[in-house]
Amino acid sequence: MPTPKKFSGVLSPVITPFNEDLSVNSNRLVGQCRWMISQGVGLAIFGTNSEANSLSIKEKMELLDKLVENGIDPNKMMPGTGCCSLFETIELTTHSINLGVSGNLLLPPFYYKGVSDEGLYASYSEIIERIGNSNFRIYLYNIPPVSNVPISIKLIERLIKNYPNTVVGIKDSSGDWDNTINMLNQKWDDFRVFVGSEIFLLDNMRNGGSGCISATANVNPAAIRHLYQNWNNENASNYQKKLEKVRNIFEEFPMIPALKAAAAIYKNDLEWCRVRPPLLSLNKPQLEQLESTLREIEFSMPGLIDY
Repeated sequence: MPTPKKFSGVLSPVITPFNEDLSVNSNRLVGQCRWMISQGVGLAIFGTNSEANSLSIKEKMELLDKLVENGIDPNKMMPGTGCCSLFETIELTTHSINLGVSGNLLLPPFYYKGVSDEGLYASYSEIIERIGNSNFRIYLYNIPPVSNVPISIKLIERLIKNYPNTVVGIKDSSGDWDNTINMLNQKWDDFRVFVGSEIFLLDNMRNGGSGCISATANVNPAAIRHLYQNWNNENASNYQKKLEKVRNIFEEFPMIPALKAAAAIYKNDLEWCRVRPPLLSLNKPQLEQLESTLREIEFSMPGLIDY
């Protein structure tokens, strides 16, 4: 198996389609992944907006198998494999590495709050040592607004020092630009810093960042990638403003149901609206409002209907 290349660019926590009985519709997922790849976007499957923590480890392993069996390139995948359970993290991560993914996005164990850096280091260290695979590449997932377990600069530094070939990047979904710029200002050798929203993409690229892993890359992938590719263009600020306009529309609604609603609208497939409890789908007035607002800005998801 070839040595994995480090990620850069735009990735999306791919939304997960469900059947009426709330089982995963793997065929729709394969189609969504194919469309995203066609738009030049990588696949952070089992991310927050994938409803990852509403999926069992068995479902996730079966879905990984299904994607690879259907020709989805594992090199384009950065699956979220961090669980509260140490051994579930090891099992799921090992399974994905064996399929050939290029990296894994790892939440910290997030149930217990107020844990020390020493405890978090012990968790990551156990995972790395027990997996013991030279192709294992970790992208830390810092999302304290949801996890309430922040990943500190000191912890990152210690992990990089002791596991330089394994801990290679981070997704910073803190929503705090000061936190991100602090990471970017560290003298870490080729450590990839991704922001968790395209709102910060231009600033991230101007300061040496590696891209973004964004929820709205599910619906606006090509435009986000365009800014990533042209961040040093004289029109980059205008590209950024257009991205923010779209992002702000989706943030007016519960994000995951809104992303799925957009897929339903532009795919002409209302089955995409379904979410797993405790989340709820957009109600009819919300769905109509989203559709109307997107129409006003002439938003589109070109090519989606073909997948």
